[in-house]
Amino acid sequence: MNDFIKPTKAEKIPWSGKIVSIQPRIRLTRSFDQRSHTYLGYVLRLQGNVGGEEREFIIAIGKEAHAKHGSRVGDSVSGEGARVSDPDLETAELYKISNLKVGERGSEQTETPPPWHGVPPELPVYRTRGHRRLAARTYETKCSNCIWGCLMPVEMIVDQWNPHHRRYRTETFCYGPLSCPSYAAGPKRVVPGRKGMSWEEPDWVDEEAVSHRGPDE
Repeated sequence: MNDFIKPTKAEKIPWSGKIVSIQPRIRLTRSFDQRSHTYLGYVLRLQGNVGGEEREFIIAIGKEAHAKHGSRVGDSVSGEGARVSDPDLETAELYKISNLKVGERGSEQTETPPPWHGVPPELPVYRTRGHRRLAARTYETKCSNCIWGCLMPVEMIVDQWNPHHRRYRTETFCYGPLSCPSYAAGPKRVVPGRKGMSWEEPDWVDEEAVSHRGPDE
């Protein structure tokens, strides 16, 4: 009879730091002209110490932890986390966070947005608001610390008849007010398909997704 070897528990890495950004953790699945979203929680970008190394890093937390602590930019937090099992499906470095503690709270936002630095809303709010594509450069320079920005891991099913054939990338989106002066759409997204085909996502997809909102919503 084969011996059963109990799997070892994932190593937990201690971390601590100050929140420099908190945004929704949303995964996008594309299959040619079809897309769907998975709303997983939130990602916190921190400046601090992870595993004994001083640097910037990103952790993922669940919606329950966010609801309990209501963290925002400037908060000092600490905890432990495991390395993500599939980096293609995450923008965070650590997830399965435990022993999450919030220390000194950051101050209320005093400068006029954008960017917005308050406590991010619950995930259904993001789902209801809908998003527009956001230029990657604009995200990096102006929106990476805004609660309405989102860097999504994207899983693309290249061939519907061979679903194991997949590709991965990241895309940037904006859930913020339509009148935001920082917004820039950037180039249209092109999705690969079977036998060398491709599909370019038209502008009306974004327009339809946010058509229920007014300019300042």
